[in-house]
Amino acid sequence: MSIVTSKEMFKKAYEGGYAIGAFNVNNMEIIQGITEAAIEEKAPLILQVSSGARKYAKHAYLMKLIEAAIIDAEETAGFDLPICVHLDHGDTFELCKSCIDGGFSSVMIDGSHHSFEDNIKLTRQVVEYAHDHGVVVEGELGRLAGIEDAVNVSAADASYTRPDEVEEFVAKTGVDSLAIAIGTSHGAYKFTAAQCTRNEKGILVPPPLRFDILEEVTKRLPGFPIVLHGSSSVPQEFVKMINENGGKMPDAVGIPEEQLREAARSAVCKINIDSDLRLAMTGSIRKYFCEHPDHFDPRQYLKPARANIKEIVKHKLVNVLGCAGKA
Repeated sequence: MSIVTSKEMFKKAYEGGYAIGAFNVNNMEIIQGITEAAIEEKAPLILQVSSGARKYAKHAYLMKLIEAAIIDAEETAGFDLPICVHLDHGDTFELCKSCIDGGFSSVMIDGSHHSFEDNIKLTRQVVEYAHDHGVVVEGELGRLAGIEDAVNVSAADASYTRPDEVEEFVAKTGVDSLAIAIGTSHGAYKFTAAQCTRNEKGILVPPPLRFDILEEVTKRLPGFPIVLHGSSSVPQEFVKMINENGGKMPDAVGIPEEQLREAARSAVCKINIDSDLRLAMTGSIRKYFCEHPDHFDPRQYLKPARANIKEIVKHKLVNVLGCAGKA
């Protein structure tokens, strides 16, 4: 099966009350862990590549690894795994064009750092080129706080999406989906301690998502697919694993999974997850090094890291996104 766009995925997700997982990829083990989980759970999949990942691993390497995953699904499982390859947080027309020309089936143009008018202008330029080449486009209104690769937005510069802007933006740009800001945040430190409360175990509890904004956007854009960025839940077992094995990640906290499941039942058709995979990989490797200080073969410590990525992705597909069995 060839790489597909997200158009049909989103249509089914909207009607079915679930979301597609959009997982960021950087290397072979991450791609294998994600795709093996999707194969076993028979779940549609979006593999995201940031500009930072593209610089690190190179465009050609990532595309060939994804092609290998598709072939593996066909040969070992007899399963046509639907995969959409998506540019995450493209910030220029040139970057989006390069990814479109290089075989991506979806791109995000993030013009949220521009004025509303300039965001429309840039997004429309990308949409025209992408649609001419059979590629879909995700736009963004509102700005998420946090740090992830090249995206670095302070809490002071973050802003919620304004529902009164979404109709004009979608109409004038022609985007196929829209990323909105309702309180999610990039990275593993999504909220300061001052923004949170603490439960009986002393663990930070983040403020709730702004479902009122999501509801109003849905009313204004009925049937239109919405995207949530910065939606890792920062599993505390992996934070603990990192901290117990030489790491230092105090008060790392993410988005509660029950809130993401609620969002997936509404108009949210795509939920982005990156930090959770990084935590699973880093925690696994740190633990392995502490338990086996004499080992030096990368295959030895990358194998459990890949296994933990696979398990956390399976959990997300089944219990958070609700897209298992929907491929």
